[in-house]
Amino acid sequence: MRKFFEAVTYSLPFQLAFLHVRKNLALLALWVIIVAAFSGGLGKVYGIQYLFLDPEYQGEVNFWSFFWVGMAFGNLVMAFHITSYILDGHRFRFIAVLQRPFSKFSLNNSIIPLLVLVAYLATMISFQVENEFASRGDVILYVLGLLTGINVLIFLMVFYFRLTNKDIFKYMASTVDKQLRKSLISRQRMMGKLKETRQDQYKVKSYLDFKLKVRSTQSIVDFSNREAILKVFDQNHFNSVLVELIFIGVILLLGLFIDYPFLQIPAAASALVIFSIAIMLIGAISFWFKGWGLAFAISMFVLMNYAVKNEIGKGINKAAGIDYDAEKISYTIESLQETHSKEQYLHDELHMLQTLENWKKKWPNAKKEKMIFLCVSGGGQRAALWTVNSLLKADSILDWTLMDRSFLITGASGGAIGAAYYRELYRQNLIQEKKDVMLSNMGKDNLNPVIFSLLVNDLFVKLQTYEYAGKRYRIDRGYSFEQNLNSNLEGVLDLKINDYQSTEENAEIPTLILSPTIANDGRKLYLSSQPVSYMGISSEIESSPSQKIRGADFRALFKERSDDLSFLSALRMSASFPYITPTISLPSEPRIEIMDAGISDNFGVSDALRFIHVFKDWIAENTDGIVLLVVRDSKSNSPIEDRPIPSVIDRLTYPIASVYNNLATIQDRNNDIKIEQARDWFQGELDVVEISYDSFQSAKDESEVGRASLSWHLTSREKRNIIENIDISSTKAELQRLKSLIKSSSTP
Repeated sequence: MRKFFEAVTYSLPFQLAFLHVRKNLALLALWVIIVAAFSGGLGKVYGIQYLFLDPEYQGEVNFWSFFWVGMAFGNLVMAFHITSYILDGHRFRFIAVLQRPFSKFSLNNSIIPLLVLVAYLATMISFQVENEFASRGDVILYVLGLLTGINVLIFLMVFYFRLTNKDIFKYMASTVDKQLRKSLISRQRMMGKLKETRQDQYKVKSYLDFKLKVRSTQSIVDFSNREAILKVFDQNHFNSVLVELIFIGVILLLGLFIDYPFLQIPAAASALVIFSIAIMLIGAISFWFKGWGLAFAISMFVLMNYAVKNEIGKGINKAAGIDYDAEKISYTIESLQETHSKEQYLHDELHMLQTLENWKKKWPNAKKEKMIFLCVSGGGQRAALWTVNSLLKADSILDWTLMDRSFLITGASGGAIGAAYYRELYRQNLIQEKKDVMLSNMGKDNLNPVIFSLLVNDLFVKLQTYEYAGKRYRIDRGYSFEQNLNSNLEGVLDLKINDYQSTEENAEIPTLILSPTIANDGRKLYLSSQPVSYMGISSEIESSPSQKIRGADFRALFKERSDDLSFLSALRMSASFPYITPTISLPSEPRIEIMDAGISDNFGVSDALRFIHVFKDWIAENTDGIVLLVVRDSKSNSPIEDRPIPSVIDRLTYPIASVYNNLATIQDRNNDIKIEQARDWFQGELDVVEISYDSFQSAKDESEVGRASLSWHLTSREKRNIIENIDISSTKAELQRLKSLIKSSSTP
């Protein structure tokens, strides 16, 4: 046992693993993050693990989707080997004496990647069998795709190094690398490593060869010419650095073809490539700057921060259709009070009253009709799909009159996108024709192109531009999100926000008001084709410095410059998912930064009630009352979670995490209070119908299921559960209540 223990302890694989634990914690941390990502330990609520366990390529999970993930994983493994070899290969001098030193070093350096791969395969197979109900043949195909991708990439790398790398015998027999030996930088680095190797810190008695046989190091000739040995390492290092430069060059080249769907690899593959770049950067900084590496990294971060702050390089993220070259508007308290005056309030109020009259004309006797206000919640792809699913069901039980009866749509993020898509198909008279296609389109992936754009474009320099409404903008991942969403929805939302002006004014479709949050001061920015200054100010407004402006009307602020705003960009403003879809900046002084609408009210209820309050007299006099149809991707009375005994870290993070995790619940409680108050000041009936995605129930057996992730990517099972969830008993009861409230049999 003692001999066996010593044999294992002093083997090259063990010593390399020990070296990483001792000296290369940054490299080791990246592997830990990857394991946490696919195992659900990191970002579980956002569905990060599903990107690895159920990757999509071209809208399908198949051999090729796993092949691309395998290629990226193989690239990560080789980046790890290259970086380890550059940093620590010279610590094991006998390697240079071996034939194909880098390849044998990589083989012996594979314990950590192999353990991660085994854990990944086990987790992926378990997920596919238990959650996606994949057949044995499908699972075998997925595993084969993953392993094929890994092996293809590694084979190409090994083949390159076999052709270019030299061992000690080839070096002694020829005069290779003359230019390298003349290089001042290479000589300086070599002399530094000579000093490091004077003390052999890592004792190695054995190593693995290509046949996986254990070979003793005692029979290897111990060359005393350390300079010759280190020149072999330097020549190998040169080839390794060349591979890294080629790799980064390929990524930059792919950025030129960002709009080609077949090049948009799965999000998991893009993430692994980003980790590969991180490993290369860590290796490069450690190799060239050694003890000064941390200082250099901090300096580069400060320099990059300065460059971005002063709009050198990447610049700001812009909304398509807005002129950023014209004079910037003033965004101050004084300018808000000027643009949101009493006169503007009355003008906008009268304008909307005419639209209300147009809605009234659609009905033989509007006094007997309920006016529906649609409030749709945010929540990424799951909210978008759930909204379309819910509207389809509600529309069908109302004999396809939902859009006619609805006057206003408010909400956030994914829900607003789903409602906008539904409304547009209604405008084109395509609802019943495309019932099934709508759900399929709304469930399509929106994440792969965004992460791919982050990899090939946003991480480096944004060189490409595109034209919209006669203006040019830089391509970023926000643009990729908009274009992919447009493609998924068959181009129906590729409009300007002003294109809806006449149809909304004539009440042919419900008016849509988006309300993203202004990060500068927490106000809402109301985006609509209609003038809606009354949404952010009181009817008692007076020209006084003390008058508060609760929200800003986009049209009032930007006037004629607002007409060309892309409707897709407007939707993205309302759905600025943290770190995924970048926040948009508007051309003002100071610059307005836009954040997700869900920060203020994820359900749209407060905006709907604000609108009702402004027009409460007309609504009470001309309708039979109001139905707030709230479509939400979570239950308002979710079960109270049992918190386990907290760790030290939990105790430190809980005060902040609890506020963030309960933000929706806090908004719920505030909205409940506002609804209660509304029933007091509204002189008519006000009913609330909630169609909630119950993540704790399955439609088939009412059993508990996991909640769909908060992401722009859904697995096949998540999509199926969201679609089937409309048939659970509690949802059916709410739909029947909606039907009973809409008593009138008349049609517009």
